[in-house]
Amino acid sequence: MAWTKREFVVQAFEEIGFSSYVFDAAPEQLNSVLRRLDAMLARWNANGIRLGYPLPSSPSDSSLNESTNVPDACVEAVYLNLAIAIAPSFGKTVAQETKQAAKAAYDALLNKLAEPMEMQLNTSIPSGAGNKYGRFLDEYIDPLLSGNDGQIEFN
Repeated sequence: MAWTKREFVVQAFEEIGFSSYVFDAAPEQLNSVLRRLDAMLARWNANGIRLGYPLPSSPSDSSLNESTNVPDACVEAVYLNLAIAIAPSFGKTVAQETKQAAKAAYDALLNKLAEPMEMQLNTSIPSGAGNKYGRFLDEYIDPLLSGNDGQIEFN
């Protein structure tokens, strides 16, 4: 199940040391971090890192309870980088381990997204020199063969 925007925000707060059982975030703080989350993922989207995150058309269109559709393999990169982005606003210093984990998760995300997508063969491309069946791949007609001897001929 996909994470909600609220879950990313809460996890980022926990990463910088504001545990949910001790710290009750005010609605304006949650909305501030939500805007940072939206802005960060909009920047990633502009850089070609498309995770399926629903980008709002304006800050007022974003909801904390909205599902994000971020793949599970990318979740850690999102909340760790969000924690790094919001820490100075709350007077916190991010631990070196968190910075290293954020970089490793972001690099893993880039590696995952760098894998080529599987695509179907476009059959309307020229077939190349030496093709005896037609000029385009979609014109290929498979001859009926009888074993290794060749084509069957009908009288």
